[in-house]
Order: sequence, then C-alpha cells, then structure tokens
Amino acid sequence: MKDLGKTLEVRREKVDEASAGQRIDNFLMRLLKGVPKSHVYRILRSGEVRVNGGRIPQTYRLCEGDEVRVPPVRVASREEPAVPIGTPFDIVYEDDALLVVNKPAGLAVHGGSGVSFGLIEQLRRQRPEARFLELVHRLDRETSGLLIVARRRSALTVLHDQMREGRVNKRYQTLVSGRWMNPQQHIKEPLFKYLTPEGERRVRVDRDGKPAHSVVRLLRRWQRFSLLEVELRTGRTHQIRVHLAHRGFPLAGDDKYGDFPLNKQLQREGLRRMFLHAWQLKFRHPLTDAQIELSARLPDDLAGYLAVLEQTEERDYG
Repeated sequence: MKDLGKTLEVRREKVDEASAGQRIDNFLMRLLKGVPKSHVYRILRSGEVRVNGGRIPQTYRLCEGDEVRVPPVRVASREEPAVPIGTPFDIVYEDDALLVVNKPAGLAVHGGSGVSFGLIEQLRRQRPEARFLELVHRLDRETSGLLIVARRRSALTVLHDQMREGRVNKRYQTLVSGRWMNPQQHIKEPLFKYLTPEGERRVRVDRDGKPAHSVVRLLRRWQRFSLLEVELRTGRTHQIRVHLAHRGFPLAGDDKYGDFPLNKQLQREGLRRMFLHAWQLKFRHPLTDAQIELSARLPDDLAGYLAVLEQTEERDYG
C-alpha cells in the first residue's frame, strides 16, 4: 500500500530574530520540508497562510514577533539520508554573527545534484543548538580554504550586500601548467554558464556572458609550472579555472577545464586533486564594521606537492 505521508495540524509559528527579514515563501519551504513548492505557493495565494491574522503576499518579509498561521499540509513520507556528524571543522574565526570555516577539499558546501549532504548540513548536525546557520558564499567541492557562514540573518543580509558590491576581498593560491610571466595581470573576460549534452554545468569565456574580473599575481615559477595568487573582483562560477585555462594556463588537477594527460601524471607524482585553495579573506564585520582579515595556509597535500616540485623542477627566475 502506498504511503501517502502524514497531515500536519494547523500550526502557529512565532518569528524569532533568526528568521526576521526572511521572505514568507522561503520561511514556509524551510518549515514544510517534503512539501512541493507549487503547493506552498498555492496556500499562499489562497490566503490559507496568515500573518498576525491577515493575508500577505508571497514577497512579504517577516518581522520579529510576527505570528504565522500555517494550514494543515500533507507531507510526503520519505527516508532522508542520515547526515553523519563527522569530524569537527577547523573554525578560523567565530562570534555571535558569523563563523569562518577552513573547508577541506573533497566536501561539497551543501547537498544537492547527487550529493546527499555537504558542509552546511554537517555543521548543523554538529551544532544542534544553533538556530541559524547559512552559507554566505560557496567554494567548489575540490577547492579547500576559507568559507563564511552566517549565524544571524541580519549578518547574512549585510554580507550578501558586501559580496554583491565587491567589498569582500577573496584571494586564492593555485598551481598552473605553464610559465606565467607577468608579476600582476588583470583578466576581464565575460563568463557564460551552459549545460553539456550530459547535463553537466560548465562555463566558458563568451561575450554574451556576465562580467568577470580576476587579478593574477605571480608568486613562484618553475620551468613547467607557476604558483599564482588570484584575487576575485567578481564571484562567477568556476571563474579562476575558466579565466586561467582560457589564457592557456590550466589549473593542475582540474578535472573539468584542465590538461587531462598532465593530470594523470600529476596523480602519479602525488597531486591527487585540483590545486586551488582559498587562502585569504578581508571584509568588514557585518554588525560592528570592524575590519576582519583571515588566512589559512596551504593544506598538507598541496604544500607537499610544492616541496616535490622544489626538488624535481628547476626554479625559473627569468
């Protein structure tokens, strides 16, 4: 017999500080997990959802102290995969507004697209008492380094504004194939997102794409490789990987835009993932406006491969 799920009773939810400022539709989707989005919008349009006794549009932003009436809703029964608690994360900075995690490589920042869970789900599992934990930005699964998580909605809103206005300084270290010659170079190439015939997300340089700006600085160079610092002035998907590959300098170990025969050789030499690390963040604290400057050294696997290069490759000073 098919399981039709369970029907919830009428609920009355008091909006706390963590949910203040959130749109009512997003609030309901988080509250009613397992309910299709179309149904959430139907109960909003029909007026079955009330705030402080009155009807509201789906764009209404909640205020602290609001009372939300949620009508009975049937929720599909399904077994959610258990999120493992995992090893506690390396927390580089924390206060009551935000925290910064030094994300390990190989872990997605959130579940979805075939990934049952990510860093944010594990972090919530590790901190069941936390009322609000939301990603401020993202890192690719194979990228390690600094990632900001908001602990208050007010902090999330301000940090999103800073990101959009380019006021968060994000710097990465990467190893690329080839001899990068310029001490500093600006790359301003528009980036266009598309899907492959297999349905995979990709990005390419295209004049119809969105503006993108990377500042590349040379840190060290060998005969076959260069160690670069890349400052992101915009935050487009795969920006560093596509900008550098387009210039003929693919990232070592990049399985989407890289030099695939070289990647196999690098694996034999000990580099088993993409060489990209978010090493530095500078931003204004979202609530106090104090300057925050954080850094995370290269993880052992990347630092170890650089040590191999120093022993096997001739340093290029020219």
